[in-house]
Amino acid sequence: MMELDLDTVSEIRKKAVEFLFEFGPKILGALLIFIIGRIVIGFLIKTIDKLFVKYNIDASLSSFLKSFARAILYVLLFITIASNLGVELTSFIAILGAAGLAIGLALQGSLSNFAGGVLILIFKPFRVGDTIEAQGTLGSVETIDILYTKVRNFDNRVVTIPNGALANNSIINLSEKPTRRVEMSIGVAYGTDLKKTRQIILDILKKDERIHADPAPVVLFTSFGDSSLDLSVRCWADAGDLWPVYWDNMEALKEAFEANDIEIPFPQRDVNHYYPEGIPAAKVKGDSEGSQE
Repeated sequence: MMELDLDTVSEIRKKAVEFLFEFGPKILGALLIFIIGRIVIGFLIKTIDKLFVKYNIDASLSSFLKSFARAILYVLLFITIASNLGVELTSFIAILGAAGLAIGLALQGSLSNFAGGVLILIFKPFRVGDTIEAQGTLGSVETIDILYTKVRNFDNRVVTIPNGALANNSIINLSEKPTRRVEMSIGVAYGTDLKKTRQIILDILKKDERIHADPAPVVLFTSFGDSSLDLSVRCWADAGDLWPVYWDNMEALKEAFEANDIEIPFPQRDVNHYYPEGIPAAKVKGDSEGSQE
């Protein structure tokens, strides 16, 4: 094993001391700039958020702009750190441009998501707080960021959807209109008086103040089912009352049918058993009982 002589050790120590004196302050300065920069960025984002709230800026636009501002501020912070470490700004910008081109080619999907976010903010197919159905997800929009939109579904799971996919595919916005149509499918037994049934249903719906009088509720006979006469009950309510109106009135209609002896049918089948000779089992049993007499 090679041993270092005293002159070599002294030279290494000298070089290390020179390096620390030359670059140590720059590294400490860069670390200090990073810490202070993060604090300043956090303060600026909070200030921007307060201004958006004060001037009642749309929540969708607010979320997008905060994400974009945070990204720009961090880029400026890293440029400042690089400059403090002695990297020439022109060289750094050239390197950043080349890296940006390479990253842009590698992250075409992300650029598509960014463009999708801009389109969502311009055309506003939905806003933060709306209930939407898109990409196989049904839920409430929580945030619209520069690349992704977060949707919280009704079992409290958050689904992150790329903005590009949202901008280029169909979206069902369940909150855009203030009213929704409630539709209930009901079956009654064959032989039921449909006029009487229709009146009972309408009377139940009139008792619910959440149901709008205009358009008026309707009860439509839709089809002859296998075991039932099928009716479609349609009425209108505020969007937020859709499911409570549905659940409450389905239960109320069941109780009203029971009180008025209206039968709610269930599927039934008649099964006839034949012996191999083709004679019905019931006939064979009857003949057997007759012969015993």
